[in-house]
Amino acid sequence: MKVEIENEIIEFNVQYGNRKKLAIQIDSFGFITVKAPNDTSKEMIVSAIESKGKRILEKIHEIEVAREAPKAREYHAQGKFLYLGKDRFLHELIDSSELNEEVLKRNLKKFYIASCRTIIEERIKIYQKQLKVKPKIIEIVESKAKWGSCSSDKKLTFNYRLAMAPVEVIDYVIIHELCHILHMNHDRSFWRRVGSIMPDYKEKEEYLARHGYSMSL
Repeated sequence: MKVEIENEIIEFNVQYGNRKKLAIQIDSFGFITVKAPNDTSKEMIVSAIESKGKRILEKIHEIEVAREAPKAREYHAQGKFLYLGKDRFLHELIDSSELNEEVLKRNLKKFYIASCRTIIEERIKIYQKQLKVKPKIIEIVESKAKWGSCSSDKKLTFNYRLAMAPVEVIDYVIIHELCHILHMNHDRSFWRRVGSIMPDYKEKEEYLARHGYSMSL
């Protein structure tokens, strides 16, 4: 859904559920999710967004500024980087001997891309069988805006930085995108389908919202 506020378009997804109050959440990428009771009308949701529009725009701007800010990384053998949800020394992930920072960073990125591809290709087989779907193409990409995507022609993409997340969080993104093959929109049937495979998927969403900033090079 979309709402125009102060000449800016605010896009947001809606999740309906068995809850008493409406809540607006903004994740580390600036994506907005409205969590609403099952009987909430579209008009009520739009009104809620409009009433908090100024603060939402401010928050999104803060996120954009923070994401553009340079992050200090120590590219040497004892530098620490996330891998599958845990801090690892650089030398545990790649050969860190006698290489300059630029080369180390490039090689580390290659490591994450290759690892993400291997993990996705292994894990996706489990959930393809459960959902009885099969993507036509799977790609590992670099993205500042999405953890994954699904196109209408069943092409799935996954952000290589998912290799920094715990396996169960990677599983959530896999399930999320596979469910889009069946339901392209984030409607109630989509979230029911996700929940049927991973009942605690909201915990995985919250992990990405809380830790997305730290999952970077």
